Amino acid sequence: MADLDIRDLHVQVEEKVILKGVNLQLSVGEIHAIMGPNGSGKSTLANVLMGNPFYQVTSGEVFYKGEDLLAMAPDERARKGLFIAFQYPVSITGVTMASFLRAAVSARRGYKQELMPVAEFSKLLRSKVEALKIDPEVPGRYVNDGFSGGEKKRAEILQMAMLEPQIAFMDETDSGLDIDSVKVVADGILRMYDEARGGMGVLMITHYSRILQFLRPHHVHIMYDGRIVVSGGPELAEELEQHGYEGIRQQFEVVASEVQEDGAVRRAGKVFWVVH
Repeated sequence: MADLDIRDLHVQVEEKVILKGVNLQLSVGEIHAIMGPNGSGKSTLANVLMGNPFYQVTSGEVFYKGEDLLAMAPDERARKGLFIAFQYPVSITGVTMASFLRAAVSARRGYKQELMPVAEFSKLLRSKVEALKIDPEVPGRYVNDGFSGGEKKRAEILQMAMLEPQIAFMDETDSGLDIDSVKVVADGILRMYDEARGGMGVLMITHYSRILQFLRPHHVHIMYDGRIVVSGGPELAEELEQHGYEGIRQQFEVVASEVQEDGAVRRAGKVFWVVH
């Protein structure tokens, strides 16, 4: 079994169905990317995996290292090594990045009543700030308060580096960034991935292939209308960059028109659909 095993996941918000049977397996040591047009369910998937209560799971299963992930509270998921970098990081006025990170790292490392010793935490924070080329004044600033778009995304990468997750969900971390900032973010992710030596997996959700040119994922998946309909290698992202989603849409419609019975598998071009 893969470390993260998503089986026929259906999700809705109020009366709107968003995920319509997502299946995906990801193991520590792998980099996966999910691409797809707006509204296809990419960000919904990441939020559901981290336990956002706004989304209602109506059916399906998700296992993390053999345990029922959907039965875990969000903080339990984080302590077990899952992490999400948000598409729109929120600001927390009055709480410094250093204080926030010390509390988060302490919880992640299993400290109960006390926090991680100041000297040990400060040494760790300095090393990560230097490695990621973060402005050394950032830890003393309030969380994302007054940060530019690029600073917010770099702050997410700093959190990720401090928490040392086993699987990280990157929800459009590259959106709104110029090419130099995209490279900085990608370099930070790759540094952590390399330092983990096979102990970290990444699920990168993105609209653009440019960050994937740096990350070179092992697997690329295309999400369309709440399902993963195409899976392949890095070349799939390059193909989308050149031709867009029109071909995927046409193939999807062919498959949808042919599906009739449960358990059937239908294909049209690169698009596949397993009925559940």
